[in-house]
Amino acid sequence: MASVADRRLQQQPHRHHHPSRYSRPWHSSCVATKKDSGSTVNVTGDKFQINLDVQQFSPEEISVKYVDKCVVVEGKHEEKQDEHGYISRHFVRRYMLPNGHNENEIVSSLSSDGILTITCPRKEIEQKKPERSIPITHTGQPVKKLTDSGVKEMES
Repeated sequence: MASVADRRLQQQPHRHHHPSRYSRPWHSSCVATKKDSGSTVNVTGDKFQINLDVQQFSPEEISVKYVDKCVVVEGKHEEKQDEHGYISRHFVRRYMLPNGHNENEIVSSLSSDGILTITCPRKEIEQKKPERSIPITHTGQPVKKLTDSGVKEMES
């Protein structure tokens, strides 16, 4: 005959108890989302382009740099008062510049509605000619021949 405690265990569904873990119902809705609605990257046949929403920052609070094959965008403002209290913001975004793009021609622009656009064109690929002439240089000197005993002039 089963005891009262045994019957209770049989009636309860199996639960895996992990004392170090806790439920985070908000986790999947905002932290774990992979989509970033504030930034888009487009790579086309002729350019690499980044569009980034920076409307929370004034133009003086934003910088764009090229560092170690990456475009680095930073925005920072000190504590400011808004309708909810005080807030300070700081972000740094790094975008790896794909191979074949000309880092010397990176440009950025800021629209009136706070969208920062950074564009970098592809490098021009030199068209290889299938055939080319190689000029002949006339030295006016005799040919020298290397022998075991040293260098001596070839006789005709």
